Amino acid sequence: MERIGIAIVNSDHKPTIMVTNDDGIDAPGLRSLVRVLVSTNRYTVQVCAPDSEKSAVSHSITWRHPISARPADFDGVTAYAVAGTPADCASLGVSQALFPSVPDLVISGINMGSNCGYHVVYSGTVAGAREAFFHGVPSVSISYDWVGGKSNVNDYTLAAEACLPIINAILAEIRNQTYPERCFLNIDLPTDIPNNKGYKLTKQGKSIFKMGWRRVTSEMQGGKMLSTMTMDTDSAVTIETDTSTPLEEDLLFRREVRGAHIADPDTDWQFLREGYITVTPIGALSNADTESLLYFKDWLPVVAEHESSSAL
Repeated sequence: MERIGIAIVNSDHKPTIMVTNDDGIDAPGLRSLVRVLVSTNRYTVQVCAPDSEKSAVSHSITWRHPISARPADFDGVTAYAVAGTPADCASLGVSQALFPSVPDLVISGINMGSNCGYHVVYSGTVAGAREAFFHGVPSVSISYDWVGGKSNVNDYTLAAEACLPIINAILAEIRNQTYPERCFLNIDLPTDIPNNKGYKLTKQGKSIFKMGWRRVTSEMQGGKMLSTMTMDTDSAVTIETDTSTPLEEDLLFRREVRGAHIADPDTDWQFLREGYITVTPIGALSNADTESLLYFKDWLPVVAEHESSSAL
């Protein structure tokens, strides 16, 4: 037996991969990923994923009440649909409360839509990988840059196949006890996967979709925000709404995308747009840049001194 964090690799058996996501257990991205993993016959695959879409819930967790986990129908794997968030699923899946052992690797995805820049903060997909990382289990989040009118569900299979060399290499490093424990990987695949330019090691940038709010007179107005963080204004699309009934005097507002802001070149979003499969190591700390720290180092004593003099 070999150990990294709390993940255990048994050299005599297939490594175990647990899959989660934020698009829900029936999402084609997760289903395609599981099929590709199973088809290799190289891994034991488990699934612990939300029972419904939980896009953009970030790293929220369920705290005040129990969550249910029901067996789900998957060929060749043990799977559970969980009434919780992606972070709940990752935590439950590695806890040994649901499965008998800790997986060697957790993969969260494949998400419908990219997760680059500041969107990493919003992402439930990335949160699933981050939660596993919190528990000492190596993890990867995978997202596909879905574009309506260009992409189709077969692209998820291509995305999963394109990630297999990375997955195999990670498991080899875990077995050799040489895989780094201080980060997890966030992988984004370009829209045109067959013509991708290869893997590109990147850093998280500052790209973000500009969003706003629009007042509406009905919960059915404004279109549905897709997991790609774009709008679907098709009136046939079912809109998810709050189960509570708004009072007549309540004001209703719907979030909408108003454009994209792309900052600083040579980062994840820029290389993804150029056609690369971006591989971005991410940590869990949110330290400010050096310049900001130096500013507040001088600023805080002045505030304290002013407060002391004001009290006299």
